[in-house]
Amino acid sequence: MLKERMINSKGGFGMIGVLFTLQLLMVAAVVVMPGVLKAVFLLGAIVVLVCWFGFYMVHPNQSAVLQLFGRYVGTDLNNGLRWSNPLYSKQKVSLRVRNFESSKMKVNDSAGNPVEIAAVVVWKVVDSAEAVFEVDNYENFVSIQSESAIRHLASSYAYDAGNDEDISLRSSTDDITELLKNEIQARLNKAGVQVLESRISHLAYAQEIASAMLQRQQAAAIVAARRQIVEGAVGMVESALEQLSARNVVELDDERKAAMVGNLLVVLCGDHHVQPVLNTGSLY
Repeated sequence: MLKERMINSKGGFGMIGVLFTLQLLMVAAVVVMPGVLKAVFLLGAIVVLVCWFGFYMVHPNQSAVLQLFGRYVGTDLNNGLRWSNPLYSKQKVSLRVRNFESSKMKVNDSAGNPVEIAAVVVWKVVDSAEAVFEVDNYENFVSIQSESAIRHLASSYAYDAGNDEDISLRSSTDDITELLKNEIQARLNKAGVQVLESRISHLAYAQEIASAMLQRQQAAAIVAARRQIVEGAVGMVESALEQLSARNVVELDDERKAAMVGNLLVVLCGDHHVQPVLNTGSLY
């Protein structure tokens, strides 16, 4: 695998002065010198003229990959106007941070339910040589491999796990984000790309099962709410009986206790307000 190596290019403004001076000297020598010397200085003037094609510009957060007849020479990270061998070919590579947002993809999760998923990947090039030489088109490579990683992750976990300890796409946001970042990074290492962040931007059940899954989620929420209401009601009834007994307000036999417990549970767990019935004819 080809690794990046730095090259020290010459400052452009200094080379402008040097080449301009040499160009003037060569032209003056061609005019003044006789015979064979004139031909030598004319050749020198042509060489200096070719050297003017060695200038190139490197912007901030940009690199220039230099090649000589197909051989990798090095990478120039120096910003500004630079000069190097005019025979070098220069390919610019942006080192800026970029975003890639995948399209919405329909994937079956680990439970076989079709879900729609999309993600945003923040990345940048950290090795210009690998980005240029190891893959055909590193931008296209990033998009394809990112979508492939998103599909694989979505099919490896359930949309909504039944157990709170299990990792799911919907509830385990931090875990899924880290897993997605690591999987994309493993695929992009060979392209000289670093993944800075990756997050799921869209997650939903596919339209054909969305209504059924919504009903299931509503049913699960209702059951959980009822369970909490019943637990609270039982605690309140138990506390009421203990306080009545401790304060000697009234003594109840088992049958009356059962009736009282039933009435209290109906009041506390019912969906609607109850209508009280007052018994004024006896102790009970």
